[in-house]
Amino acid sequence: MAPQEPTTLRAILAYAGNLLSQSPLLSGPFNNIPNPLAHLLGGTQQQQQQQHVAPSYYEPLSAAPSCPIDGPTSCRNSTPPSGDSCCFVHPGGRLLLTQFWDSQAHQPGAEEDWTIHGLWPDLCDGTYDSFCGMSPRYSDIPALLASHGQDDLLSFMHRYWPSAPGSTNAHFWAHEWNKHGTCINTLSPSCYGAGDDGDHTDGSDSAYYRPGAEAVDYFSRAAALFRTLDTYTALERAGVAPHATRRYPLADVRAALERFSGGRVVLRCSGRRDVLHEVWYVYFVKGSLQTGEFVPAQDLGEKGDAGNCAPWVRYLPKKKGASG
Repeated sequence: MAPQEPTTLRAILAYAGNLLSQSPLLSGPFNNIPNPLAHLLGGTQQQQQQQHVAPSYYEPLSAAPSCPIDGPTSCRNSTPPSGDSCCFVHPGGRLLLTQFWDSQAHQPGAEEDWTIHGLWPDLCDGTYDSFCGMSPRYSDIPALLASHGQDDLLSFMHRYWPSAPGSTNAHFWAHEWNKHGTCINTLSPSCYGAGDDGDHTDGSDSAYYRPGAEAVDYFSRAAALFRTLDTYTALERAGVAPHATRRYPLADVRAALERFSGGRVVLRCSGRRDVLHEVWYVYFVKGSLQTGEFVPAQDLGEKGDAGNCAPWVRYLPKKKGASG
């Protein structure tokens, strides 16, 4: 029997939010909420694929590269077109937005939260580099975000990008930036305007590079993409909900998430490889990381299938978060 479509307040709000996100004039990077009823709307295959391209409404902080809207998509070329490496994500052109489902809610009210692990630039074959040094390393991400006036983003990250128990958010975020963010070539400071000494490349006062702007762009774009990927609702509407004992066919879980995102996903499990723990959504990028479009990938690459789950998996409820 096919699962019934949920009519929860969460699903209704997600649907309403997606209607607003259709207009870039009405929405920002944190309002791109997926439509949990999109598969009921029909349309041609081409229209459905277009609906799955994550909107790119984010306005970069500073003089990030201005790229043509008809530029190539990452991993479609082996080298940047016309040598413009600031508008073509390469060599790490396969972007993974990775999410955690932990055993305990990190704060009250987060019992239904999937949270961000990171935004990872894999190579086109599914392997990856790390700690690349294309951009400076930073050790205090909260201070960096605050210095750029990103208090709202910082608050969002404390809720939806928490560290594992035993670590701190500041340490976790620095690790994600230094390991993965520094491997995204369009975030290189050379892709921004001149420094803040007044020597601007385009003669304006608004286009300049402030140290740390590339890291703010990285975390902002990761957060904005995450907001389009409500994994909890996508699974709920497919009849897959947290349960203490029930097991679900792995193929059904994967199919639900790939139907929802429009692209391939990788599933990771803990325990005896039977406890659902992570989802990796796979994308290419058309343009720069800062302003480009995320295009759902239809393949995982030759070496990109890092899934480790058993054929049947459990999706365990989270324990309540601490009240303190």
